[in-house]
Amino acid sequence: MNLGAPGDGGFRRARMLYPRSFPVFRRITRVVLFFCLLIFAKCSPAQTPPPAAPAQDAAAKTDGAAKPEQAPASIDKQEIASHDAPTTFKVRVNLVLVRVVVRDAQGKVVSNLRKEDFQLFDSRKLQTISSFNVESPETRTASAVASSNAQAGYSSSADTLAGKVTVLPQRFVSMVFDDIHLSMEDSTFVRDSATRFFGALAPSDRVSINTTSGQLTQEFTDDHEALKKALFGIVPRPMATGGSPGCPDVNYYEADLIVNKSDAQALSVATEDAVQCAFNGDERFVIQAQSMATAAANLALNSGDAETQYAYRHLDEIVRRLASMPGQRVLVFVSPGFLQTTIQSEASELADRATHSNIVINTIDARALYAPDVTGDIANPPRDSFRTAGLKTSYRVAAQTAQEDVLAQLADGTGGRFFHNRNDVDEAMREAGAAPAVSYLLGFSPQNLKIDGRYHALKVSLTSKQKFSVQARHGYYAPRSISDPAEATNAEIREALFSQEEIHDLPVELQTQFFRKDEAGARLAVLSRFDVKGIHFRKTEGRNNNQLTIVTGIFDENGNYITGGQKTVEMKLLDATYEKLSHSGLTVKSSFDVKPGTYMVRLVVRDAEGSQMAARNGAVVIPY
Repeated sequence: MNLGAPGDGGFRRARMLYPRSFPVFRRITRVVLFFCLLIFAKCSPAQTPPPAAPAQDAAAKTDGAAKPEQAPASIDKQEIASHDAPTTFKVRVNLVLVRVVVRDAQGKVVSNLRKEDFQLFDSRKLQTISSFNVESPETRTASAVASSNAQAGYSSSADTLAGKVTVLPQRFVSMVFDDIHLSMEDSTFVRDSATRFFGALAPSDRVSINTTSGQLTQEFTDDHEALKKALFGIVPRPMATGGSPGCPDVNYYEADLIVNKSDAQALSVATEDAVQCAFNGDERFVIQAQSMATAAANLALNSGDAETQYAYRHLDEIVRRLASMPGQRVLVFVSPGFLQTTIQSEASELADRATHSNIVINTIDARALYAPDVTGDIANPPRDSFRTAGLKTSYRVAAQTAQEDVLAQLADGTGGRFFHNRNDVDEAMREAGAAPAVSYLLGFSPQNLKIDGRYHALKVSLTSKQKFSVQARHGYYAPRSISDPAEATNAEIREALFSQEEIHDLPVELQTQFFRKDEAGARLAVLSRFDVKGIHFRKTEGRNNNQLTIVTGIFDENGNYITGGQKTVEMKLLDATYEKLSHSGLTVKSSFDVKPGTYMVRLVVRDAEGSQMAARNGAVVIPY
C-alpha cells in the first residue's frame, strides 16, 4: 500500500489507518536517536586541555627506565625551577677528619678504644672531637656492598652481575718503585715480596703500580693477575751510565761534600786518588790532579742531582694522580733511598702536596735488613790507595746511612710509617698498603678558622698512660682565599666530589635508574629525593624560598672519573605547595649518557639558606 511521501499527506493517512501502532513507532525512533548521539560523543576527542607539565622530576618506576611521574598541576615554574649550571659548589671547610691507628709495644693494632680515650690538639689547642667512627676492612667493605644493594629496588642489576657482588672502591693504594736507584738484587727481592702483598687486599681496595723512571704504569685496578704481571717490568733503570770507576772515582756523597759543602778533606782524598790513577803516584802533579778531582766531583753531583730531580718529578705526578681518586689515599714508596744534597726542599714540597690531598705516604727501604757495604760494589770494586782507603770506606758507609733520610722525611711529613732494617718486606708492604685491622676516624671543627692557607699542626694523644704508639696525620692546611672564582670553584668542587665521606645535614636519598638505548649506550638517571620538612626555608612575600645546588659525579669501578654535572633548583613555594611537598617529598633527576659497566655515583648537595650539606654514595651496574 502506498502511503505517500511526507509532503503529500501520506503520514496523515497512515496515522488514520493505524492509530494505535504509531506512538510505538515514535518511541522506537527516539531511542535509536539517543543511542546514536551517545556513541558519537564517546568517539569524539576530549576538548579539555592536557595537564600542565611537571615542575619537578619525580621518582620513576622501578623497571630500570627513568620515567618521571607528574607533579601536582598547581606547582608552576614560578615555584620550582631547575637548570644546569656551572659548578660553583662551596664545601664545608670547618670539618677536619683525622684517621688514627694505635699500636701496642709489639706493633699489634689496638682495637678497643673509645672516643673518650683520645685527645686532639690543633696548634697546641685542645679541640672537641665532634665525630668518632671505628673502621676496619670488613666494615668498609660491608658499607660498600650495602651502598650498592640499597639500589636494588631502583636499578635492576645493582646488587649482582653474573654472580659478582658490586663493591665500591674505597681505598686507593699507589705502589711506587724507585727503579732509578734500585739495584738488580733489590728489584728482584721487592718484586717477589710484592706478589705476596696482593693477597692482603680487601675487595674495596684498588692498586696502581708506578716507577720513578716513568717507564712503567699500571692504572688502579682490583685485578691481581694484572698487577702481578706488571711487577715483571720492575728492573733497575738508572739514568747515569755504568761502567768502571772514573779517574778519580768520586761518588755522589763525596761530590756533595766537595762542591756544596767545600769539604777540604774530601777534596784532598779525591785529589790523591787522581794522583794515583792518572799520574802513577807522582805528587808533582798534585795541582793537575786537584783540577781533575774538582771536575769529577761536579760531574758526579750533576748526574746525581738529575736522577733525584727526575725521581721527584715522577713522584709529584703520581701524587697528583692519586689526589684525584675518590676515597682514602695511600702511597707506598719502595726505594733504597737517595741523597738530597741541596734539593732538600723537593721532599718537603712533596709532603706538603700529599698533606693537602689527604695522602698518607708509607716508605719501605728496599735494602731490607742490611749491613753497610764497606767494600763497595763487588762487580765494580773500588781502586783505593792505602792512603785513602779508610776515608773512602767511611764515605761509603755515611752515604748508605744518609740515603734513608728522605724516606723517613716523606713518611713523617704525611703521618705515614717508615719500614726499614727488616727482612720481611712482604709483611712491611702488607702493613704499608693494606688497611689496618682497626682505625679510628676523628672529626673536629676548628674554632675561628682563618681563611689564610696557613699550616695547622695536629697532635693526637691518648688519655691513658699506656705505652701505645699513635699514627696520625701531622697537620692540615686552612683553605686559602682565591681571587679567581674559576680557580676557587675547581678547588672546592674537587674537594667535595672526590671524597667518600657521607654527610647527613640535609635529608636526601640517592636512587639510580637506567635504560638501555642500544647495545653500546645507556641513559643513567640519578634521582635525589628530598624530605622538604628537613630543609630550612626563608619566608618572603608569602613564599618559602631556598636554593639547592646538586653536584653529581659518576666514577667507574676503579675510581676513574667518567662524567658529572651540577643542577641548581630554585624554590619559591606557596604555602599550599609546601604542604603538599612536605608529604610527597621533592625529587630531582640528573641524567647522563654512559656505556654499560659498573659505576660509583657520588652526590653532593648544599642549600643556600641553611648552608647545610649532604653527601651520598651509590652504585649501579648496567649489564652488557
